[in-house]
Amino acid sequence: MASNPPSKCCFMGFRHEGQPKGSLQEIFGLETYIAKPQVSHCCKSTKVTYEDKYIVILTDIYGHKFNNVQLIADELANKTGLSVLVPDILFGDPVIKLDEKTRNEAVQPFLQKLRDEKKPSFVGVIGYCFGAKFAIQQLAEDGLADVGAVAHPSFVTIEEVAAITKEKSLLISAAETDPVFTEELRHQTEAKLMEKGNCYQLDLFSGVSHGFAARGDISDPWVKYCKEKALADQIHWFTYFANQGKN
Repeated sequence: MASNPPSKCCFMGFRHEGQPKGSLQEIFGLETYIAKPQVSHCCKSTKVTYEDKYIVILTDIYGHKFNNVQLIADELANKTGLSVLVPDILFGDPVIKLDEKTRNEAVQPFLQKLRDEKKPSFVGVIGYCFGAKFAIQQLAEDGLADVGAVAHPSFVTIEEVAAITKEKSLLISAAETDPVFTEELRHQTEAKLMEKGNCYQLDLFSGVSHGFAARGDISDPWVKYCKEKALADQIHWFTYFANQGKN
């Protein structure tokens, strides 16, 4: 394994306050939260948005309606200029259904329809915890994403890391205290990416635990910093590759 199966830490977290600006719609067969860049009148002349470039977030067990992930999607859209989609890969069940087969039945068809119908020039994927497995799978030879990012991943096998093609890049945000993505498994993942010659970035955040990037206690200033830094890394990562990246 490159990361262990979900444990009780995957079922714990804090709700973040804020009013999401996007909308829920059914697209490509799944109810999806859609965040588009918000362009104010005064900034229209300088703000760059992209109609044919997307980021798809594959959620943790709290799903696409969780306030935290919707706020993340909004900020990603506003800061990158890309449309961000958060599909319901849990088929309406945010906690109980954790089997791999069910998720693959959602992720692959959704991304295939996105490719076929929108014909995007760029698709990035982000996987939080449970969703990380499916984000990494989409970086393989038969995957449908160009670039990926994961935070505190679970359920990932080292074979899935090895299957990432050399042309595709991966950002990893990891917690120092994490029984799922342990120090040993983190080093195995890094060694495999290094061995294969992938472009990757791995950030280790001290003093935080599994889940910090999506549902950490941001009343704690350090946890808030780490959560915001992980998101800032994702913003820079996808902006770079969507504009001029190596693939």
